[in-house]
Amino acid sequence: MRQGFDNEKYIELQAAHIRERINQFGGKLYLEFGGKLFDDYHAARVLPGFEPDTKLRMLQALADEAEIVIAINANDIERNKIRGDLGITYDEDVLRLVDAFNDRGFFVGSIVITQYRNQPNADQFRERLNALGLRTYLHYPIAGYPYDIDHIVSDEGYGKNDFIETSRPLVVVTAPGPGSGKMATCLSQLFNEHRHGITAGYAKFETFPIWNIPLDHPVNIAYEAATVDLDDVNAIDPFHLEAYGQTTVNYNRDIEIFPVLKAMLDSIQGESPYQSPTDMGVNMAGKAIVDDEAVRAAANREIVRRYFKAAEAARRMGTEAVDAAKVKLLMKKAHIDTDLIPSRAAALTRAAETGRAAGAIELHDGRVITGKSSELLGAAASVLINAMKAQAGIADETWVISNRALEPICSLRENQLNQRTPQLHPLEMLIALSTSSIDSPDAEKAISHLKELRGCDAHFSFILHEEDEQLLRTLGINVCCEPQFEQGRYYHA
Repeated sequence: MRQGFDNEKYIELQAAHIRERINQFGGKLYLEFGGKLFDDYHAARVLPGFEPDTKLRMLQALADEAEIVIAINANDIERNKIRGDLGITYDEDVLRLVDAFNDRGFFVGSIVITQYRNQPNADQFRERLNALGLRTYLHYPIAGYPYDIDHIVSDEGYGKNDFIETSRPLVVVTAPGPGSGKMATCLSQLFNEHRHGITAGYAKFETFPIWNIPLDHPVNIAYEAATVDLDDVNAIDPFHLEAYGQTTVNYNRDIEIFPVLKAMLDSIQGESPYQSPTDMGVNMAGKAIVDDEAVRAAANREIVRRYFKAAEAARRMGTEAVDAAKVKLLMKKAHIDTDLIPSRAAALTRAAETGRAAGAIELHDGRVITGKSSELLGAAASVLINAMKAQAGIADETWVISNRALEPICSLRENQLNQRTPQLHPLEMLIALSTSSIDSPDAEKAISHLKELRGCDAHFSFILHEEDEQLLRTLGINVCCEPQFEQGRYYHA
């Protein structure tokens, strides 16, 4: 894959810039950390060369100076809000984050439960955290938030929140997802640090939109497509333009809230250190783009993927495809269409020629490999094994799965699990292939090339079963589906 982003340069620049901010505020900085920290696959797709754990690696350069505060909204605990990409609740994700930070040598100082109103599930979760030996704090709803500045920045506002005890120069405030209260936690801490006679600063880390590339750059458009359900819209930062005469990019929510945030900082610190939302950010990603053409091409593909993801979700739920329509407008803005990725045309052609469900995957060398459903394999399993054979240089007509490996799987499905459809799913196919590799050099060779499919684009002529789609995504394959069910099917779990 053509690389457009210098990962090591980014880590070096970003860590140095955060240290500058710590020094700017006298040695104490609260850093609101937005987006995915451990597994930012969106960034990896639109900035080829960026690794999914890059932001974590960057923080590891600051690990001795940093501690982690995790914020979670009590309302999200109460209604068991699910993190869509992982399929786990936000409270469970807090524990996952604690483990992940600890495993990498970070100090997790505390968990703060925001918007606390004596919610029963929040109380139970706090008891669970305390029993595990984790420090917990409570932050409360504030009447008039965010516009009644005098009340918010007072003993009856931020002053009622628990003061989170911290001991290191850099306090990274992160969360399982948006709406968790990260910014309010940072500002509450600034107020209470000031009451304790400690000078501290606030900054915001968001990878997207990238402030120092054009507004209509595909990377920034891809961010809009990724957050279409949140109604995020990129815009020129008018405050930065007025203050410095420089055109920069931010997004609507930060621009809209900035006057309020600036007023809060004026009230807390006497004078805000920032003249614009862009000032608050510490993102250096734009300075690590080394091949703009490669980055533009990758981001355009991501916009198309987001269209199919939105269209598929609407079809699954039987709802109006509003988000898909919004992304379609973004595709027009980027001057691209749904046929940008070659695997789509190949999948639809194969389906039309055979009258069966079909799919295709584009390998990194440009070859497009197709597959269709058969008596034995579903379309997803067929595409996957054909791609592995192509990568391994095994002839298409060579059968690499032994009957001895297939028979117990088929027997189990039919006689014990009572599965109606005979075709193997991708996971079952991989198990049969792995078992076959004990005696078959070809099977072993095919398995050894599986990891080379990471980052490839695949498209299917129908909506995949969720378990099949999730497996392909686990393998790192970018999956898109036509927004229609396999012919004659209504239930699609």
